[in-house]
Amino acid sequence: MQQFLGQLALAIPLLMGAIGSSLGVTEAGQAAAGAWAREGKEGKQPSFTYVIFVAAPLSQTIYGAMLMLIGLRSPVYAAGAAAANAGALLSLAFACGVAELWSAWIQGRIGAGYIRALLENDGKGLAFMIIAIGIIETVGLFSFVFCLMALPILK
Repeated sequence: MQQFLGQLALAIPLLMGAIGSSLGVTEAGQAAAGAWAREGKEGKQPSFTYVIFVAAPLSQTIYGAMLMLIGLRSPVYAAGAAAANAGALLSLAFACGVAELWSAWIQGRIGAGYIRALLENDGKGLAFMIIAIGIIETVGLFSFVFCLMALPILK
């Protein structure tokens, strides 16, 4: 059972990152759809800029997948090592998974607000919005790096 839990832990960041990405893309995607509908109604060309904010939450799924794949190739996955480190692996997996889920979801929520702001102010402030969305991206990236750094410690 310990071996199974240790090995299962490697998939948790991918699962939670994908859930967060789905939630974030849904939030931003709904805002973009509404903005495109309004632009179409006003006879304007739909803005491609909104796609930046719709796609932003996807990176957390990539971080989760990379952690899983790197973990599968590490000594932690070897027979006995996953069982010996099951508790630590699960803790690490949930810490990373929650950070990826939350940062992706919040990135989508922030992106939805930015889409509305761009629609209402004719696209002004895009550079500031990209910088700000990068800050929440950094949370997901730091989580990935810190969990990646912890993997070799578990042997």
